Parts: sequence; C-alpha cells; structure tokens
Amino acid sequence: MNYRQALEYVEGISSRGIVPGLDGIRELCERLGNPQKDVKWIHVAGTNGKGATVTFVSNILAEAGYRVGRYVSPTIRDYRERIAVNGRMISQKDVAEGMERVKEACDRMVAEGLAQPTPFEVETALAFLQFQKKKCDFGVLEVGMGGLLDATNLIEGTLVEIIASIGMDHVKFLGNTIEKIAAQKAGIIKPGSTVVCMEQKPEVMAVVEAKAKEAGAKFVVSSVSRAREIRRGLEKQSFRYDNLGRVTLFLAGEFQIANAVLAMDACRELTLKGYPVSDRAILDGIAKTRWPGRLTVLRKRPLFLVDGAHNEDAAEKLAKSIEIYFTNRRIIYIMGVLRDKDYERVIELTHSFADQIITVTPPDNPRALSALDLAKAAARLHPKVTAAASLEEAVEMAMLLAGKDDVILAFGSLSYLGRLMDLVGYEEKKS
Repeated sequence: MNYRQALEYVEGISSRGIVPGLDGIRELCERLGNPQKDVKWIHVAGTNGKGATVTFVSNILAEAGYRVGRYVSPTIRDYRERIAVNGRMISQKDVAEGMERVKEACDRMVAEGLAQPTPFEVETALAFLQFQKKKCDFGVLEVGMGGLLDATNLIEGTLVEIIASIGMDHVKFLGNTIEKIAAQKAGIIKPGSTVVCMEQKPEVMAVVEAKAKEAGAKFVVSSVSRAREIRRGLEKQSFRYDNLGRVTLFLAGEFQIANAVLAMDACRELTLKGYPVSDRAILDGIAKTRWPGRLTVLRKRPLFLVDGAHNEDAAEKLAKSIEIYFTNRRIIYIMGVLRDKDYERVIELTHSFADQIITVTPPDNPRALSALDLAKAAARLHPKVTAAASLEEAVEMAMLLAGKDDVILAFGSLSYLGRLMDLVGYEEKKS
C-alpha cells in the first residue's frame, strides 16, 4: 500500500460515517496488539478550542524535552496534519505502512462477520501505532465527538483530562441540553486522574465536577480571569499569568488566551504528578504554537481572515472578536456550512456585523449545505446576501467588493477553509 492507496482506503470506508461506541476500536486495537497501552495520555474534550489546546500542550511538553504525539481532527490543508510527533507531521511512508496494518486487521474483522471500523476508528488506531513506533512519552489526544463513546476514549490510565469550552453541537448524538452534552464530554474522566476544566457556564462546571468526584479524580478550574495586562492583536498577543512573566502567543482572539491558560494549567498539573515542565518550556511552547484556520490573517490589504466558527459557541466567540478587532470597519463575509450544524443560530449571532454576505457550498463534502439554501437562511436576517457558484467566485467577488481598508472574513466549516487559504495564497509562518 502506498500513500495514495491509504487515502483511497479511508475515503472508501467513509460511508460508515459516525458510529459512537468503543466496541469497534477496542476490537481493532486488540488485533493490533493494543499500541495505546505503551503511551501516557493527556486527553482533551470540549466543543471548541480542543485543537489549539492540544497543540499548546504538545508544544510545551516537547519544549520540556519529552517526545510527544499529537492527534487532532479534522485537518485543514493536509491529511497528515492530524498525526504529529514533536510538531512533525507523520510521513507519507508511515501513513502507508501503518494504514496497511490497520486495513489487514479491519479486513479480518469483516471476514469474521464484524462491522468495518469507521474512518475515525481507523485513523485513531493509526495514531496509536505511530506513537508506539516513535516511542512517545506522551500522547495528547483530541476527542473527535463527545467523549464517553468517542474512539479516543479507549485509552486507560490518563494522567490529565482537559475540558475546553463546551456548547451546543452534535445534539443528535450527544443530547439536546448543555448538561447532557457536558456529561458526554466528561465521560473521558478516569479514576485517579486530574481534570483541568476551563471556567465556563455554571451548569457545565457542576456536571464536570460531579463526574470528577465520582471517579475520584482531582478537579482543577482554569480561569482566564487570572490573565492580566492583556495586549491584544491579530497576529500577536501577550499577557501576564501568575509568576511566569509575560506570555506571548501568535494566535488571535480572546478565546485563544483562555486556551493558552488552560494548557499552561494542565502542564503544571503534570509537574505535580512527577513529570517536570519548566516555566521556560511553558513560555516557549506557547510562543511556538501556530494553529491556522482560527481567526488567521491571510493577507492585509484588504484584511482577509478565516475562522472555523461553525456552531453556536464558536459563533459567540467570533462575534466577540469582531467587536474587539474590527469596530467601525466594513466587513464582507464568506460563509460555508454543513447542513447538520445549527447554521441559523450562527447567522443570528454574526449577521449584524456584515455589510455583505457571500455564501458558498463547501466543496467535496456530502454534508455540505448548498450556497443557495444558506443564502435563503441569511436573507431572512440580512438585506445583502449573494450565493456564489464556487469558492473561486466567492473570493473574486469579495476582493472586488472590498476596499483596501475593509475586512473580508471567511468562516464556517473547516472543510472548505484549506482550499480557500490556497486560493488566497496563504503561506503558514513557521516558528
């Protein structure tokens, strides 16, 4: 199997979609020799902010001298972004070799009358194999959806669970109240571990704390209110926190400061567990973190940004960032969403800031909402809405409409932002 064949294999089994539960991943990993048992784990759940928090933690631990595996999803520009060791993406060769092993195990399962594992289960198993192969000290895992029944929750003996911002999303699978969703997210908590939970809605905090108490886990609240002397910017921010001095990060948005604080608190808990992480490693790890697609500047005149706000919680955070950064500036939106998201609520929270809204259909995604249907929904609240025939047309229209001092903001599903970043000619800055 080569790299192209590995991707084709994953694409070929994508019709299975989302199947919550641990039976499939447990059977698959047993046939692979349970590679997940050779790694110490930090597990990250939440509705938004998981990927950035995973990356902050991974970079901090790498700066502290550990070998660290990172697993995130979905990715924006390259399939291999989802699995990395000390910041280096998995190689095409390792994808091909690992996927061949996984496929052989899956084929045996199917031949014995068991269900074909889902793409996410297959990719999770691939991550476990890669971290075992690279002899990682730690694996930092992003939950795919929920927590309790997510494939990543196969791991045992987690050192630290991190609970990022929780909001309403995936209600079909996780429940239709914030308490039910929080209970699913808190399902990753293991006995004897430490839970570091971002301070958020009281009803969320109550559920997570109760789950931690039930498991006999230490419960730690991470509060962004402890960040002081904040200096905000679109490409660089800084703040003071406890005795660390000035912390600098190269990600925009007030919510990224909260994610950074969450990651720092988690790493301090690891020190208390006997895995030393110095203040210098924390500062350098935060400063070296890049996370494209989250309020990322693509170009400056006109200012062109992308953001993966695709649910209510993320839309609230985006609206707050718009108020902070773009007061009294004319803003043109490009929006593309998936039909199973609460896009009407996203429109409701963000429409008032836009002078013009251009809608697109996220390409190559069977769950995509058409640009025309999204335009109809937006037009119920906004007078100037246009459906673009393609992503290329949307970018061209936005550039023609925007003056040099205006703002173009593309947001919604992460599934189209990578293609848009390529169209605009964005090159990620290296740390």
